[in-house]
Amino acid sequence: MKLICLVKFVPDVDSYQYDFENNALIREKARLQLNPDDVCAVAFALRAKAAHPETSIEVVTMAPSVVTPHLQDLLRIGVDRGTLISDRVFAGSDTFATATILARYLVTRDYDAVLTGTHAIDGDTSHIPAQLGALLDLNQMSGIVRIDENQFSQASAVFDVETEDEIVTYEMALPAILSLTRDCPYKLPYASRKDLARDVSGNLCMITSQDLSFAADEVGAAGSKTRVAQTFTREYDKKGQVVVQTDAAGVDYVYQFLKEKSFI
Repeated sequence: MKLICLVKFVPDVDSYQYDFENNALIREKARLQLNPDDVCAVAFALRAKAAHPETSIEVVTMAPSVVTPHLQDLLRIGVDRGTLISDRVFAGSDTFATATILARYLVTRDYDAVLTGTHAIDGDTSHIPAQLGALLDLNQMSGIVRIDENQFSQASAVFDVETEDEIVTYEMALPAILSLTRDCPYKLPYASRKDLARDVSGNLCMITSQDLSFAADEVGAAGSKTRVAQTFTREYDKKGQVVVQTDAAGVDYVYQFLKEKSFI
């Protein structure tokens, strides 16, 4: 299979700076990390490759060139190609302009599935996967918490999506865009000692606005349909843990919990 992972390197919320005049994050000066939902997308792709070594993985990101070392880290743990879409004229692009840029690159590539995160912690709109689905005429699903590795092929994928009340299993024909959440059980492996200093520059590709034939007013702030009115840092609820005993009270607690969640 040929898998493309669309990822975003996001600012650490404790280190980023904000340009209030232009309502944009100053990404060049922020300490960056791979967006948590996107971690799961890449981690699943690597698991698929481990099970089927003929699988190829391309990671694509739209970002300043400062993310290059982060892309190199992904190449050292099993990703086959890293593509950086980067150009100063892209600065200030909203989700519409960003999706347009990514879609124009994706139409040049051959793939069986596009794996993304559902949310990005520096925006949290969840717009781009759905917008890409519309632009590329592909089925798209967000909120995926598990993909059945035994039913993931060039023809289709079976996966679970968690809603507020239940977990629903879907089957979707491929190619499609599958957007995972941080609640997935997939974790990135560590690079082996021998790979830490491996030269992976030959597996990196830089794509500019000129390569994609964009006019200046199609991208960046000029090509954006929206403007940021206000920003704030989202706070995530910590999931609690309850330990019960194997007695009547514990059994009743579990029963009531499952009943509230509509499992019984």
